[in-house]
Amino acid sequence: MVRNTWRPLDGVLLFDKPLELSSNNALQKVRRLYQAKKAGHTGTLDPLASGLLPICFGEATKFSMGLLDADKTYKTTIRLGQTTTTGDAEGEVIETRPVSVNEKQVNQVLQRFCGAIQQLPPMHSAIKHQGKPLYEYIRKGETIERTLRDVIIHKLSMERFEGNELEIVVRCSKGTYVRTLGEDIGQALGCGGYLTSLRRTAIAHFKLQTAYTLPQLEAMDDQQRDAIILPLDCMLQDFPALELDTNELKRMARGQRLGKDLGLPDGKIRLYSSGQFVGVGELLGTRLAPSRLISSVAKCAANIKSEAID
Repeated sequence: MVRNTWRPLDGVLLFDKPLELSSNNALQKVRRLYQAKKAGHTGTLDPLASGLLPICFGEATKFSMGLLDADKTYKTTIRLGQTTTTGDAEGEVIETRPVSVNEKQVNQVLQRFCGAIQQLPPMHSAIKHQGKPLYEYIRKGETIERTLRDVIIHKLSMERFEGNELEIVVRCSKGTYVRTLGEDIGQALGCGGYLTSLRRTAIAHFKLQTAYTLPQLEAMDDQQRDAIILPLDCMLQDFPALELDTNELKRMARGQRLGKDLGLPDGKIRLYSSGQFVGVGELLGTRLAPSRLISSVAKCAANIKSEAID
C-alpha cells in the first residue's frame, strides 16, 4: 500500500546503515519508507562507515540522550605501512614505510591505548569552529588549532593480523575518533596506518545482529515494518525506573518537583504511570524534577491548568 500522507509514529528502529550513504540520507530513506512525520538518528556514521544506526521516530527523538552518551563498539581494519591525508581510504597516501612488527608487538601497543587517553580531533571531522565544520576549512587548505579530548577505550583487541592488515575491535566512550585511534596505533608501531573499513557493531545494549538493512525493510509490508519498531523507553534501560501515582504524575506534568527518598544517586530516572512510560525525571538528592515528558502528558497538564483557570 502506498501512503499519501505523513503519519505520526513513535519508537526506535535499529538500522544497519550501508557504505557510501550518509547518516542523514539513510535517515531520509527510512523515514520515507515509514512515511513518519518526525524522525532523527543517534550517533552519526561517516559515509565510509557502516553498521548500527538507531533511528528515532516521533516522541523517541526526545529521549535519545540515553544513546548519545552511551559506549559504542566498532570493528575496524587498519592498513599498516602507509598514512593518508584523511586517516582513511578517502585520502591520498602521503607516506609509505615498511611493516616489521609481529603479533606480540601489536598486542603490546594495543594495550597502551586501553583506558583513559587523549585524542586530537581530526581536521576531517564535523566538529564546528565558528559555526562551520572543520572539514570545510581543510577543503580550503586551512588548519584550525584543536584541543585534546579525553576519551576512554574500554576494550581493544586484535581480531586478525595478516601482512599489512590489522583488524581490531574497539569498545569506547562517546567522542572517540576511531580513525584517529587507527592512525595513532600505526604511529606507535613505527610504520603508520589508516582505516580501510569501519563498522559499528553495538551502542549500549543494542547489537548490530538485531538491526535491519534497507533491502530487508523494503521487502516488508507496512504491518511487518511497524512490528519491528521498539518502544520509546528502549534507549533508557540504563536509567532506574519509578512508578508514579495519578497525583504525582499530575504534579510532574505541571512542572512541579516531588520529594522522593529513592536511595539512588543523582541523575536521570525513567518515569511510568499505570505501567506506561511517561518520560524522564532528574533526581537531585531527594527532589525529583521533570526533565522530558511525552506530549500526551504535557497536553494533559495544559488541560488541567486551563480547568483551574476556568
